[in-house]
Formats: sequence, C-alpha cells, structure tokens
Amino acid sequence: MNTVSLAWRNLLRNRRRSLMTLVAMVLGLMAILLFGGYIRDIKYAIQTDSVKTTGHLQIQHKDYFRFGSGNPAAYGIANYERILTAVKQDPELAGLVTVVTPTLQFGGIAGNFSAGVSRTVWISGSVVEDQARMRLWNDYGRRILSKHLSLAGTPLDSAVIGTGVARVLQLCSALNVSDCPQKTDKPAAEGAALDDDIAALASLTTAPIAAESPGLTRIEVLATNSRGAPNVSAVNVLRAEFQGVKELDDMYVGLHLSQAQRLIFGAAPPQVTAIIVQLKHTAQIPQARERLETLLKTGFKDEPLSVIDYETLNPFYGQTLAMFNAIFGFISVLIGAIVLFTVTNTMSMATMERTVEIGTLRAIGLRQSGIRSMFLTEGIMLGCFGALLGLGAAVAGEWLFNLLHLSWIPPGRVEQVALSVRLTGEHALMIGSAVALVIVAALSAILPAARAARMNIVDALRHV
Repeated sequence: MNTVSLAWRNLLRNRRRSLMTLVAMVLGLMAILLFGGYIRDIKYAIQTDSVKTTGHLQIQHKDYFRFGSGNPAAYGIANYERILTAVKQDPELAGLVTVVTPTLQFGGIAGNFSAGVSRTVWISGSVVEDQARMRLWNDYGRRILSKHLSLAGTPLDSAVIGTGVARVLQLCSALNVSDCPQKTDKPAAEGAALDDDIAALASLTTAPIAAESPGLTRIEVLATNSRGAPNVSAVNVLRAEFQGVKELDDMYVGLHLSQAQRLIFGAAPPQVTAIIVQLKHTAQIPQARERLETLLKTGFKDEPLSVIDYETLNPFYGQTLAMFNAIFGFISVLIGAIVLFTVTNTMSMATMERTVEIGTLRAIGLRQSGIRSMFLTEGIMLGCFGALLGLGAAVAGEWLFNLLHLSWIPPGRVEQVALSVRLTGEHALMIGSAVALVIVAALSAILPAARAARMNIVDALRHV
C-alpha cells in the first residue's frame, strides 16, 4: 500500500506531464479500438452478405466446388428432395436452422435477339420464397441500405437480371436502369420473335417458351442440357437488380428453380447443384456441420456428398479479413511503440528530477527492489487509467460516429453501404486492447526503474 500511495503522489507531483502522457495513451487506445471496431463491422457486413445468398453451409457433390460449375448434370444431387426432408425433420437441427433450400447454378448465354446482342451469364435457379426468407437474416443488427427485390409470387417464366446484364443487352429503358450510353440504348420490343435458328432449336427442347406478356421484356437463355445438347428458354424479365458486386452484377440471371431445371434436365429427373442451409447464428456452424455430416454418412452413405461452409464458398471473405487484420496489427504495433516511448520519456524525466529523493529513500533502507517496484507501479497506474479512459472515449467515439449514419462505396461495388464502427459486444477486442496498453505502460517503466535502482546513494544525495 505504501508503494501504491507513493506512486500515486508522484504522478500528481507533475500533473501536466502526467496528463499529457495520459492523453497520448487514451488517444492511442481510442484509435486502435475505433479501427478495430471498423474492421469488425466490415467482417459482419461481408458475412451477412454471404449468408444471405449462400447460407452458412451447403451440401454439394464432393467434387462440384472444384470441377462442377461447368457441368451441373454430372455433379448434381439427384435425390435432393429426400435430403431436404431429412434435414428439415431432424430434431437436432430444428433449433439451429432457419432456411433449407435447393439451388441450381450453371453458366449460359443470355440474348436480346431483337437487338442483336448477347452475353455469357451465370444462371441461378432458386425457390424464391426461401431466398426471400434468407435475405431477412441480420443477426448482427446492421443498418441495411440496399433494397433487393425477389421473384416471390411471380410466374414461373419470370426472371431477374443484374443491372450490368441489362446494360449489355440494351434493356436500360425497358428496365429503368441508369448510367447507360444513350446512343446504344435500344429497348427490346415486347414479345419480339426469336431468330429463326433459335426458334428452331427451341422447338426441339422441352423447355417452354414464355408467352408474350404485355409490359414485360423478354430475353432468351441458352444453356447445355444434361445430354450435352444446347437448349434455349425464353423468359420474361421483371426487373434489373444490382447484385452488390460488379463482377456478379455483370453476369447474374435469376430464375425460378423449376424453370432452371427444365432448361438443363428437360423431361429427365431434375437435380440441384447444392442444398443451402442457413442457421440462426454463425457460431452454430460447427454443431450443425457435424450433425449434417452424420446424417449424410448414415442415411446417404452411397451418395458422394460433402458439407462446405460459407468461408470456403466465398474466398474473398477470408482474404479481406486477413488483409484488414494485417493492417490492424501494423497500426497497433506503431501506436504501441509511440505510447511506449512516450511513457518511457515521462518516467525517465521523473527519475532525473527525483534523484535526491531516490538517494534519500535508499539511505533510509529502501532496497533496490523497492525503487523498481515504485516506478513500475507508476507505469502500471498510468496504464490502468489510460485503459479505462481510453475505453470510455472509444465507446463515446463509436456512438458519435454511428450517429452520423455515414455510408461509402467499397471496392468492387457501385452502391452505398453503411459505414459504422462496432465495439458494443466486442469484449475480447476491448479487454485485449486495454490489457495490451497496461502491459506496454509497464514495459516502458522497466528501463527507468532499473536505472533509478542502480543509482549510487552518495552521488544521488549530492545531486544538484
């Protein structure tokens, strides 16, 4: 207690210097925490976008992820309805799962043949009611700015395309897409007839051609069916929606699952490329994955299936977090070094000013360990006060920053997303940063404390 009392009074002896040191520590911790909270918000934003579209887990053919994107028939799931039923009726998964839904994805060509244009696209067939429920997932309570629509409640021959696809197919006026060159913007005529060769191909397939629909824009979708022959289907485009990422937006065509299955499998038994499993909370992935793998091994052991999580399905997620974590680590080390030298300078100045005092304490019997303890205690006390005030300042900064409701356009996107800082609930980040500050303050006091403890008593007493 005497050591703590002496350390406290010594800190108050030169209030201005102690205050400036404390301010440097508070600002350093505040900067680290706010940047860390910003990274946390980016993590939850990317995770939320991924989970809304691909779910937390997917059941796929074991080789589909590596080889099957160009051949959905060879790497599809044939008896997917049995698997869906087993997952939905499993009592252990019932408390974990929010949505279980099949999906069929494959590459193809979309054409607006009345304008003489076409492009390669990525076609996603889904149960749109399930997809609408998946888009409601917001476990982290983020502020969502984008307002994506869906195909829910529309005819089976309906489609939604990315705004980039609409621009290439010259459907900007028909679908109210902005930022299009006016000189090439030629909206398609409603119900325009297919070219003769495309119409002849369509007559040989089992995929129905969409009927002429007043007020809708029709495009043709060409793909390779399960027998290796080309197949075409005409669909009515309801609207163009931005898909969040430009690369996907330039290729996306969304169809009803049944329409996509007819395009690939025709009259053959339909398949899907994946069964999406969306959970209530991301932390439940290990438990749900273990249970799904058990179900597949026991009830579907003859099927070559595997369970893949959203991080594997979205490599961009892990790469982005790794980059930001590296930046966060560099900034933390840099700010920590600044705080270290600041506190070391303060303690060194205190050692020089209190040379006579140190000699007096040594002369009356205080050991070298007592001198070291006193200076180390001062450093730790500075660290504790700086940590407490820094935590309070960071929480206040978070509240003020989020109160501004800022937004920004991340790389690879063309629409605004919420710009915010998330510290509330991030106990590991806050406690870890505060403890690190106290450790840095203690380390910065070691050298001045050792120098003070080694002073010669006689030289210290006659110091002027």
